[in-house]
Amino acid sequence: MAQLPHLPMSRLWALWDALFDQRPGHHHRTYLESRIAYKLQERAFGGLPVHVRRKLELIGKTGEVPNHKRRADVGLVPGTTLVREFNGITYRVQVLEDGRFELEGRPFKSLSAVARAITGSVYSGPVFFGLKPTSRERKAAQA
Repeated sequence: MAQLPHLPMSRLWALWDALFDQRPGHHHRTYLESRIAYKLQERAFGGLPVHVRRKLELIGKTGEVPNHKRRADVGLVPGTTLVREFNGITYRVQVLEDGRFELEGRPFKSLSAVARAITGSVYSGPVFFGLKPTSRERKAAQA
């Protein structure tokens, strides 16, 4: 596969013809390379699981992507207020009806996004607000 970008187009077409039943409607080299590489990997390691293929086929037919709801953050009830002190400032976060969160009038899609807004770095929201143990606490509990 590493050699695909270096092959002449005639060799790419020969590979394409060996791997696919028909040629694509366009002749973009990068498209050919990516599809050939995928097909070679598929043959070497197996394709997508049947349930994934079916879901993709359904999306292709209907044009509708299933609306997966995010899992509820550790079972928080709408109206709950989470309080956390960080760097000497107390923050209050409201759990909203639609599963989102509100900090200082700003809506957030996840507790982790709230934690990121407060700390300025990537953080697990449930861990930051003390709703889940840290990995260190989990390891200590298992010992």
